[in-house]
Amino acid sequence: MTHRPGLQGDPHAAQPVLHAGVPLEQAEGVMIMVHGRGASADDILSLADELQQPHFAYLAPQAAGNTWYPHRFLAPLESNEPYLSSALAKIASLLALVQLAGIPLERTILLGFSQGACLASEYVARNAQRYGGVAVLSGGLIGPDGTRRDYPGTLGGTPIFLGCSDVDFHIPKERVRHSAEVLKRLGANVTERLYPQMGHTINQDELDFVKSMMQSLRR
Repeated sequence: MTHRPGLQGDPHAAQPVLHAGVPLEQAEGVMIMVHGRGASADDILSLADELQQPHFAYLAPQAAGNTWYPHRFLAPLESNEPYLSSALAKIASLLALVQLAGIPLERTILLGFSQGACLASEYVARNAQRYGGVAVLSGGLIGPDGTRRDYPGTLGGTPIFLGCSDVDFHIPKERVRHSAEVLKRLGANVTERLYPQMGHTINQDELDFVKSMMQSLRR
């Protein structure tokens, strides 16, 4: 049995994962949904009803204390440890579970909102390979301005969508644009949309794009 650090060193490890949609073994595709700060797995999982893709399985991990890491995503990386590493490890464990069920990464989509979007983008940048898709809804790569972004590997044409308000108090539009450029350099097929005067929310245009991403994975 693999040893897992205790709660202090890996705070998200023992947290539950919610499931909606079809069983993994019957799924044509899988979406891993990562909630934002102060929200819950239940909250993000409710998007499955709006996405209306009945042949998908949806997995939503729950953060300890409803927060993946304690400080802003623009804070020094070390200030958000060990929570950040624990959150990234949680995503990795879910992707491994999906692959064990026989579904390749090429049929798996990562979707996150706000803090969860930051995690999704950071995870795929640090673990560049071909995914079915990534939806970064009001988020961007983690770390302060000037963080080195020389990630190894290639995303191999992975479709990645970044959507955000152009006046989001939490997510500067400059970080959205910078994240899009970094992901392009890693070989992703990036779509970036900044919505004028939108709140910190998810809009219908974003949901429609995610639906099209999911439909492209149908067998």
